[in-house]
Amino acid sequence: MRAALVQLESDVDSAANRETVASRLLAVDPAVDLVVLPEATMHDFGSADHDLAAVAEPLDGPFVALLAEHARRLGATVVGGMFETASGGLPFNTLVALGPDGALCATYRKVHLYDSFGYKESDRLGAGPIAATTLEVAGTTVGLMTCYDLRFPEMARLVVDAGADTLVLPAAWVAGEHKLHHWRTLLTARAVENTVHVLAAAQGGPRYTGHSLALDPHGQVLAEAGDGDETLVATVDPGTVSAVRDVNPSLANRRIR
Repeated sequence: MRAALVQLESDVDSAANRETVASRLLAVDPAVDLVVLPEATMHDFGSADHDLAAVAEPLDGPFVALLAEHARRLGATVVGGMFETASGGLPFNTLVALGPDGALCATYRKVHLYDSFGYKESDRLGAGPIAATTLEVAGTTVGLMTCYDLRFPEMARLVVDAGADTLVLPAAWVAGEHKLHHWRTLLTARAVENTVHVLAAAQGGPRYTGHSLALDPHGQVLAEAGDGDETLVATVDPGTVSAVRDVNPSLANRRIR
């Protein structure tokens, strides 16, 4: 499976973001099987008092329609982050996956909201149900997680136990002291402890950490971005997972489940 990780800086102008996304997707190598966009690609979080309910979109709205159009054009699965309308409550921080035919094939509503480092995401967004979300892409089982989920190893293990051999993690990892170190370390830990590939597409720019990463099941870096706009391409071989697990059968050796 060839994957493209698109690192970009979104804005609080949804229409402008769609133009940016269209431009970036038109530049993606058409030979890829999977394209991953960051968390909040549809619309940036904005300031703490920015009303995300007012800008949230339904799953048949213009952002998802745009991703569907480019998924069909590329013949690839496209994953991206949005704020999804919810009837009678706060919107969700949602990942959508559009298959090569343009159909919506998976949605994942962020479970762990970023109530940390002086920020409170749960004031503006609702948490999704605790469940593993997986999909098949080019012979690989992909599991979806979002940003702050990374800090909870049991979330990654839930997804891996559901069959994922690749973790896909869009993020808007807020910049700050120690944050890049945390980002790299936690992504590496999730790869090593679960013996899976990890594909993390991050927002760039001054507010966020950037450094989208592709890691193999040994935790070795396949590709890493800087802090600006960039697209990484990495190849994921499911056979590598089996080979690593033959050497490091930690999942099979578990005694606590």
